[in-house]
Amino acid sequence: MHETIWILAAVVIIALAFDYVNGFHDAANAIATVVSTRALSPRTAVIMAACCNFCGALLLTGVAKTITSGIVEGDAMNSQSLILSALIGAIIWNL
Repeated sequence: MHETIWILAAVVIIALAFDYVNGFHDAANAIATVVSTRALSPRTAVIMAACCNFCGALLLTGVAKTITSGIVEGDAMNSQSLILSALIGAIIWNL
C-alpha cells in the first residue's frame, strides 16, 4: 500500500506538469484569433481560456471513464504505472 501512495503522488505531480505543458501550447492557439482581431483583450482571453480548460478537465471525463471501465483492466498498481508512463510520454511529445 505504501508504494501505491508514492506512485499516486507521482501521477498527480506529473499530471499537473502535463497540464502546464499542454496549456502553454494549446491555450495560445485557442486565444490567438480573438486577441489578434481585438475581439477580446489578452487578459480577458487568457482568463476565459483558463476557465474553459479547467471546466473541461473537471466536467468532461467520458474518455477516462470509458478507458477505465473495460478497455484497460488491471489492478491499482498497474493502472497507476500505466497512467504515469502515458503522462510522461505525452509531456515529451508536447515538448
